[in-house]
Amino acid sequence: METMPHPSPANGRQTLLIDADDTLWENNIYFERAIANFISFQNHREYSAAQVREVLNQVERECILSHGYGLHSFAHALAQTFERLAVEPLTPTLHETISGITAAIAEQPIEVCFGVPETLSYLAERHQLILLTKGAIAEQSGKVERSGLQQYFSAVEIVAEKDLAAYQALAAKRGLAGLSTWMIGNSPKSDINPALAAGLNAVWVPHGNTWILEHEEIAPARPPSRLLILESFAQLRNHF
Repeated sequence: METMPHPSPANGRQTLLIDADDTLWENNIYFERAIANFISFQNHREYSAAQVREVLNQVERECILSHGYGLHSFAHALAQTFERLAVEPLTPTLHETISGITAAIAEQPIEVCFGVPETLSYLAERHQLILLTKGAIAEQSGKVERSGLQQYFSAVEIVAEKDLAAYQALAAKRGLAGLSTWMIGNSPKSDINPALAAGLNAVWVPHGNTWILEHEEIAPARPPSRLLILESFAQLRNHF
């Protein structure tokens, strides 16, 4: 599905800002597995698995404000959720078990999404590619390096949050023109809506396991901004 004409070669060289987690490589599936393990471990007698997850979602929102994104924040969220719901105190042994659930995520190899390397290779010959991701700098930098994809990007930008202010700041920093700049990603909340609000174009590539805290209704593109919706990352080759 698309909501705009193809940005054809006649449009010239574009700047493509490309998200990382769950756009270039799998990420949230590992957190979902960890959450399932956590809920099973807690085995709450009064709360259902869905209710425990609701509490965890709220705690994660709180931890983002104080700890940002990434494994460090997630570990805090699991521990705080356990403390809120448990009838027993969080002993050092229990804390170690919960920490181990988080550590298992860090041990996962980078699983690049289907068609990504070939598509990046194609796009890099025609356009300026900038990888734009949010989170802890060391954590995200490590993912980029291990992915083997950095060669396709002219720059890597790691920000604390991907909101309107972040897109405006990046556009000013790099002198990006709204009409020829596109944000490509899976998250309506972080990739699509704030980019459109900043006067950029956007390409939404939905992912079946997008983090629930990144869910949001897609905002309509207000001209001259344009919105493109694709079924896969590889389809970018048909439009750019």
